[in-house]
Amino acid sequence: MENFDYKINDTQKLGLEIIKEASFDDRLMTLSVGPQHPGSGHFRFVIKIDGDYIVFCDPDPGYVHRGEEKMAEYRTYIQNIPHLERPVIHDSTNITYSYSLAVEELLGIAVPRRGQFIRAIASEFNRQIYTLYWLAIYGIFLGHSTMFMWPAGDRELFIDLMEALTGARVTHAFNIPGGVRNDIPNGFKERCLRQVSYFEKRLNEYEDIFYNNPLFRQRTEKVGILTKEDAIKLGVTGSVLRASGIPYDIRKVEPYDVYDEIDFKVQYLKTCDSFARSYVPFLDMKESCYIIKQLLDKMPESGDVRTKLQSNVKGQSGESYKRVESGRGALGYYVVSDGSPKPYRVKISVGSFRNILALPHLLVGSKLGDMPAIYWSLNYWPVEADR
Repeated sequence: MENFDYKINDTQKLGLEIIKEASFDDRLMTLSVGPQHPGSGHFRFVIKIDGDYIVFCDPDPGYVHRGEEKMAEYRTYIQNIPHLERPVIHDSTNITYSYSLAVEELLGIAVPRRGQFIRAIASEFNRQIYTLYWLAIYGIFLGHSTMFMWPAGDRELFIDLMEALTGARVTHAFNIPGGVRNDIPNGFKERCLRQVSYFEKRLNEYEDIFYNNPLFRQRTEKVGILTKEDAIKLGVTGSVLRASGIPYDIRKVEPYDVYDEIDFKVQYLKTCDSFARSYVPFLDMKESCYIIKQLLDKMPESGDVRTKLQSNVKGQSGESYKRVESGRGALGYYVVSDGSPKPYRVKISVGSFRNILALPHLLVGSKLGDMPAIYWSLNYWPVEADR
């Protein structure tokens, strides 16, 4: 059998005396993890184990490549909206947000103020919808069936609000260059405040049953340590970066639309482990409720919600890069215009692809039983990464 050399991650500090640089002969076992839904998702990684310890990890993405960037070159700026939602259908407002911002800069389009507020509200709704889905799968990963059923049920609070706002429950085609497709319906503000207030109370129950659960803490605390220095070196983003003690949020450092008018805190922790990476999204949901209430309170009572454009609108030649804070971290679009109604080039930078770089770094030296807790704490969505 082939010789296999590896190095243990210094940050793991697991005391793996049995693992040394050597040739292991038949002691190594190779396992293929995934693609399996709802386990690893549309994603596979190959690991080698020596007994109970992982000594090698090779991520193998690409099982659901959709060619979004190339398809965008054959459609007009407006026609691109529906298909660009598909990589993250449960965060579809955010994945089209930065695209709309980039196109608006290229074409010189100003978004009405009321439209900016509605766009930010829809963004926060989808942040909740995505995070609850992620949390439900985390529950499955760790065998906590209640933490699957509760988030899956409570997602309906925000899915119902998005349906009332956009007319669709999953993908919405709501964010468009120039603003949003339609205004909020009558009575929407009152309904929204009721459901958000109810959800805030539910989050307290989440904390009691899941995050304060001693079994969950045993499986995640001091497991999969990603130090601040390594997080910067690897270029991770979103909750993974903030769980390593770096308070970095695009809504704060590069405010877009009306986020510079909203008072909110960037949630972060300094323990750098799988528990921190699972808890930061939970804190984000609490903060998002606070943001939604402010947006509803400060939104103008009337006014246009979009700048009307022709379907074949075109601008001058140029390029633009815009990014937003999605449920997985920084999500940016680089759009190049050649002056025609269709973009010359569209490049998507997603948080999932950046965060998966930490997977081999964290798994090597860890126990096989810690793999699910480490992997899903990285907030990775395979379809987005493949795009």
